[in-house]
Amino acid sequence: MQTFYLTDTGKIRDHNEDNVIILKNEKNEYLLAVADGMGGHKAGEVASAIVINHLTEEFYGLDSIGSKEAAIDFLRNIVTEMNQKIFEYTKENPDSKGMGTTFVCAIKTDDYLLYGNIGDSSGYVIKKNKIHKVTKDHTLVNLLVSTGELTQEEAKYHPRKNVLMRALGANNPIDIDIFDVEPKIDGILLCSDGLTNMLTEEQIERVLAEEETAEAAVCKLIHKANARGGNDNISVAYLKKESGEV
Repeated sequence: MQTFYLTDTGKIRDHNEDNVIILKNEKNEYLLAVADGMGGHKAGEVASAIVINHLTEEFYGLDSIGSKEAAIDFLRNIVTEMNQKIFEYTKENPDSKGMGTTFVCAIKTDDYLLYGNIGDSSGYVIKKNKIHKVTKDHTLVNLLVSTGELTQEEAKYHPRKNVLMRALGANNPIDIDIFDVEPKIDGILLCSDGLTNMLTEEQIERVLAEEETAEAAVCKLIHKANARGGNDNISVAYLKKESGEV
């Protein structure tokens, strides 16, 4: 497997509130994650860093993530812990009140593939040069689409399309949506909305098909998002199956 991840401030923001990671243990188990912080005054980057740092520490504290059931428990428990850490930080630092972060992750082992998300960062699976969105955004407009009050086309340009209904640090208790995906895939892509607000799925798909390495694909995606305005921080984590790999 090839892996590469990168975060970029973009062209408009003066600092980066995103954090991103790809972890691999000795059992050939992968954990990818993107956290898109919010709250301003550098509080958003604190929230996303709390999430990624705690996730890294807990993952490397295990010999193995274990069975699919154990991995689901791991995700549910760690989300509760990360959420609590953010609330504790805001209690000790009142100026950071209102900070939070989205969270999207994927766990890949030889036996299963799980995605999890809170908020509007996205998780995709790649099969035969086609990308398929796995996660569902926890946004106001997505809720309105699901109830039939908005069409998908209206949702794309709605002035409140970035209003979140769920985020770490904003809801307590918190729950993570978990998706069980067929593990025979060609790649995994996670990203913050700084990418998906700038590029269509077709444009993302084209870049992934054109570039031979994970690094080249991630760098090109970020370059294209910036070329189209770069109005937010942009984070991408990409796992790509090597040619010839089963």
